[in-house]
Amino acid sequence: MKRLMAAAAVATALMAPGYANAQGTLRIGMTLADIPLTTGQTDQGGEGQRFMGYTVYDALVNWDLTSADKPSELVPGLATEWAVDASDKTRWTFKLREGVKFHDGSDFTAQAVVWNLDKLLDDKSPQYDPKQAAQGRSRIPAVASYRAVDDHILEITTKEPDAFLPYQLAWILISSPTHWEAVGKDWVKFGEKPSGTGPWQLVSWTPRERAEMLPFKDYWDKTRVPKLDKLILVPIPEAATRTSALRSGQVDWIEAPAPDAIPSLKSAGFQITSNGYPHNWTWHLSRVEGSPWNDIRIRKAANLAVDREGLGELLGGMMVPAKGHVLPGSQWFGKPEFDITYDPEKAKELLAEAGYGPDKPVTVKALISASGSGQMQPLPMNEYIQQTLGEVGINVEFEVVEWNTMVNLWRAGAKSDQVKGAHSINFSYFIQDPFTGFIRHLDSRLTAPNGTNWGWYNDPEMDALFLKAKTAFDPAEQARALQQVHEKFVDDALFLYVTHDVAPRAMSPKVKGFVQAQNWYQNFSSITVE
Repeated sequence: MKRLMAAAAVATALMAPGYANAQGTLRIGMTLADIPLTTGQTDQGGEGQRFMGYTVYDALVNWDLTSADKPSELVPGLATEWAVDASDKTRWTFKLREGVKFHDGSDFTAQAVVWNLDKLLDDKSPQYDPKQAAQGRSRIPAVASYRAVDDHILEITTKEPDAFLPYQLAWILISSPTHWEAVGKDWVKFGEKPSGTGPWQLVSWTPRERAEMLPFKDYWDKTRVPKLDKLILVPIPEAATRTSALRSGQVDWIEAPAPDAIPSLKSAGFQITSNGYPHNWTWHLSRVEGSPWNDIRIRKAANLAVDREGLGELLGGMMVPAKGHVLPGSQWFGKPEFDITYDPEKAKELLAEAGYGPDKPVTVKALISASGSGQMQPLPMNEYIQQTLGEVGINVEFEVVEWNTMVNLWRAGAKSDQVKGAHSINFSYFIQDPFTGFIRHLDSRLTAPNGTNWGWYNDPEMDALFLKAKTAFDPAEQARALQQVHEKFVDDALFLYVTHDVAPRAMSPKVKGFVQAQNWYQNFSSITVE
């Protein structure tokens, strides 16, 4: 009944005025339950950034989304070049792109970047926005100060030498100060029809129903001016409902189709695309006093108890079994000694050493979501894990919450009363840069409210490895330092590692020109619909 009601709601939204399947209109069914925050710093994780971030806005540093054959790299965005001072590794200079216009017609300048950084970091500034700060502040922990040298030169000083600053700035999207002034200095009104510099303009949206975007014809990068007439986003959090919406022609494209539907979708002529990308699907583990996960034997036992090949069958093969935090082929994988595999007998031995087993299980509580950005198929996957951990002596209790609530609980940290005593949180992670992939999760200084070290992990040895990597400005030296970081992640079993996603998408055969980048974000500008 719930699925029928959800399908009816989607159909009603798509039958609203202007939703005929006109030539050049692409309708996407997202996994999200709501439209992401529209004011610049999006919420709802990487999928929020994918659909409401790099569409409407730009960062100083963007990602190259043009290739399906190689991992994405950082490329110039609103900054054309940047460099760290050779004599002072805390001082960076960014040369900004000239001639760029916001959607409202105002000029992009270094002063606009300062204004945007203030909206996240300076709670005394008129434009400070707690909602955006909650999303963006933790992304740029290196930033100490910043100033506009002139209209097109920006200087940023970091708290300490940090080679990862460009990666951090790729998260920070630039909104128009002029438009904010024009709407009465009101972020709610700004969000109704926002102004960025991105290739798409958001022209209308209705919470939990739909958002409409039109091409920004004056976009500065002419290779990314959209070919479509219109882009429509529809929140459809339930996989079966998304799949039904695609089959019935209500949408042209869906994220994360139901795995058991993929063979029949292919047979019916729908396109199925997928690609490896920097993603992992984990349980982040609490290390606060009293957490069962403080015992490395229990952490290792859990990692050995998961039958990832069996889980692959559940997912229709749309996954890569995890051997660690990053993919085995990553330049940061290194040579960890702990082999993450399926070995239930060894798991039972470790649990027995810790005083537990099938007859005396240890109980862990996990926060999970029903859907969300990069979460794959969280309910059946977690039910599978619950079963396989139970077989060796780990009893799992679930607390199911909506995705955006989950993001807030992740930011709140394991000591917060909001998590209701949970020892674990099932969170898929963006791991395409060193800071967001490694440091933000386990740096002892980045516990709530300073960052997203959810479990309150504190290990001076890990902090020293992070510092070594952050101060390695030579690429080869930095890669080796990050290998040492990853080896410790795996050897200490700091997460429950389950799988890596391959980002399956299903779409109508009428959709042409899509190149699925090895990235959380995608370029919609090259797409046409016949």
